[in-house]
Amino acid sequence: MKAPRSLQWRISLWLGLGVALVWGIATLATAQRLGHEMDKVFDSALEETAQRLLPLAVLDILSREQGDASQRIVTLREHDEYFTYVVRDDRGGTLLRSHRADDSVFPPFSRMGFVDTPTHRIYFDAALQGTITIAVAEPLAHRREVANEALRGLAWPLALLVPASLLLVWAIVRLSMGPIRNLRTAIETRGSGDLTPVPVAGLPSEIAPIADAVNHLLVGLDRALKAERSFTANSAHELRTPVAAALAQTQRLIAEMKDAASRERAQQIERALQRLSRLSEKLMQLARAEGGRLRGGETADIAGVAKMVVDEMVRKPGMTERIVLDVPKTPVAAGIDTDAFAIVLRNLIENGLKHGPPGSPVRIVLSKDGVLTVSNDGPPVPPDLLSRLLQPFERGRTAAEGSGLGLAIVNAIAAGTGAKLVLTSPLTGKEYGFEAQFTAPPAAGEGRRDASRP
Repeated sequence: MKAPRSLQWRISLWLGLGVALVWGIATLATAQRLGHEMDKVFDSALEETAQRLLPLAVLDILSREQGDASQRIVTLREHDEYFTYVVRDDRGGTLLRSHRADDSVFPPFSRMGFVDTPTHRIYFDAALQGTITIAVAEPLAHRREVANEALRGLAWPLALLVPASLLLVWAIVRLSMGPIRNLRTAIETRGSGDLTPVPVAGLPSEIAPIADAVNHLLVGLDRALKAERSFTANSAHELRTPVAAALAQTQRLIAEMKDAASRERAQQIERALQRLSRLSEKLMQLARAEGGRLRGGETADIAGVAKMVVDEMVRKPGMTERIVLDVPKTPVAAGIDTDAFAIVLRNLIENGLKHGPPGSPVRIVLSKDGVLTVSNDGPPVPPDLLSRLLQPFERGRTAAEGSGLGLAIVNAIAAGTGAKLVLTSPLTGKEYGFEAQFTAPPAAGEGRRDASRP
């Protein structure tokens, strides 16, 4: 039998089986002891029956007329005769017997006391210096039947007591495991970005040290993550000002330069500074995404956010034809910060624009249940590479410019908000293309939606 994985069920099972085993052993011991005491009672009854009948039989035999050698006692009414007896003389002749006595059951008299045969327990006694003997027999089957009846009488309460004991053990263990279940629930229900200490009040002394150790680990992990995110955010923020200043000076230098070769070198510096500026912006987004606190305190209309982001991006030259938006006319409620959703959408659109064929459209579809799908054309991404695209600075097999942080930022936001991100390549039913599907978390008070395709 495979042991249950639940500690509660393990304790209940083994305690229940232990109680049942103890009760079973106690019942068998009681039955054995009861059988021994019953044998003593039956033996005493045999002996007492013989000692009461023998004087009466002697008087009856002595008062008979000569020639009347044997007499069978006639019963007044039919009944179960568990004891049968035979009175004999010193030559073995039968003088008196009970109405159902069978001579073949009674062996010849050899001594006073108890004698066992394969079928009966017999008590012998004698009177008149051994000239008259009596043998009282009881079937062994009768004793076994009485013992079995007694055992069944003990077994019926036990059959009810064992299930009741198992149920009682399970209830007590379940009640005792309540604080541990609360600890498990507290850990399971918290988000991946929640590193606050778990409650330890009411925990048993065996479990409380584990909860304390988990809390110490969470505190250390939270401190380390905060330091890492702070460094990333501060570094990116501090880079923005000098990079912006250097970019402005470079652009001014380009405008003042007359030499074509020098202008080309200055333009290369300008492009490098622009890449560095975009990288610092992405690092700030990643630091915020990994920092948690991305779920909106109130219900957000992500359909309106999607329209604003796309309206801003299509203002760039050539973007009107490349970005195709399809959103419901009614508001779409979701439990995510509006800025976080804007970062998600912007990064997914930029990813599609960079890695899709030049001039090909990027299609954005938002369903009424909060499923955002962004797809673009292009060569399919191998499955082994598809899973690695969610890691920071993983760019895949492409010559397009980029930092490799866009999908990592979206994945971090999905993990921090309880959303779901699924990458698919090629497109369903086609041999090309790439699709990112972001299922936004439900608004406060709503059940979690199915993350299936709209």
